[in-house]
Amino acid sequence: MTRIRRGYIARRRRTKTRLFASSSRGAHSKLTRTITQQTIRALVSADRDRDKQKRNFRRLWITRINAVIRERGVSYNYSKLIHDLYKGQLLLNRKILAQIAISNRNCLYMISNEIIKEVDSKESTGIV
Repeated sequence: MTRIRRGYIARRRRTKTRLFASSSRGAHSKLTRTITQQTIRALVSADRDRDKQKRNFRRLWITRINAVIRERGVSYNYSKLIHDLYKGQLLLNRKILAQIAISNRNCLYMISNEIIKEVDSKESTGIV
């Protein structure tokens, strides 16, 4: 019986996974089975943490907006600002509001003052 040489497909697949895990240390970058396990684990973590990162950034933006808004008015806070923005149909997302709060506080104060005036005028005329 003659010897049959194996194809290169399995070796090519293993090489591809080795390239993915080349930054790991020890067996995690040397042994095929361990590399496969680590690759799966890394991809799962990356997928989970993308969602977590979005949550954390939204929390950060809300905190920044709230901190700047509370400096100005004693009884005014983030939730009232967002409520008034929706009432006034001025839809600015939290990321943009946080950037405005950091770079130019006076601009955020002007926006909040205009919204408060607009909402108060609508409530006094009864157009809500």
